[in-house]
Amino acid sequence: MPPIETHSPRLLLRAWRDADLPVFAALNADAEVMRHFPAPLDAAQSAQLLARIRAHFEAYGYGFWALERRDTGELIGVTGLAQVGFDAPFVPAVEIGWRLARAHWRQGYASEAARAALAVAFERLGLEQVVSFTVPANLPSQAVMRAIGMQRDESGDFRHPRVPDGHPLQPHVLYRIRRAQWEARR
Repeated sequence: MPPIETHSPRLLLRAWRDADLPVFAALNADAEVMRHFPAPLDAAQSAQLLARIRAHFEAYGYGFWALERRDTGELIGVTGLAQVGFDAPFVPAVEIGWRLARAHWRQGYASEAARAALAVAFERLGLEQVVSFTVPANLPSQAVMRAIGMQRDESGDFRHPRVPDGHPLQPHVLYRIRRAQWEARR
């Protein structure tokens, strides 16, 4: 299946190129960008993550896209959709997520890209629901979730199974949006 690509007024959500790896690695090595994750990633870990992202695209035709500014061609982060790859009460599910370089925070890029990703989820893939999750302290990501129409599902909050027991980042909050909610907002 050829990978799906999409765009928004200011952004291109595209397939990854080999030349993207250094920018992706720098993004994942930034301690501030990664503050709500257990640790920043080194270059080898970023390369492994990018290989997993590309494998997801090959398997499903969608995934976490390279997020590029249309006006400059600059790679500014990652946004997209993926099958949730761990066991939790809400799985099976498709998640939406984003990670942007600090220079591009607070400019509406995350919400704009996430809306484009949701359009793919509901209009092209025919999904009935998309979830998102983060640690309780990640208020900026929760603000994006609300901005794109997601609603908190407190009964779905969980302890992330890939974060060690007792780690302060293990508790996660869960947000959901259903196709009907998406369509009502359009």
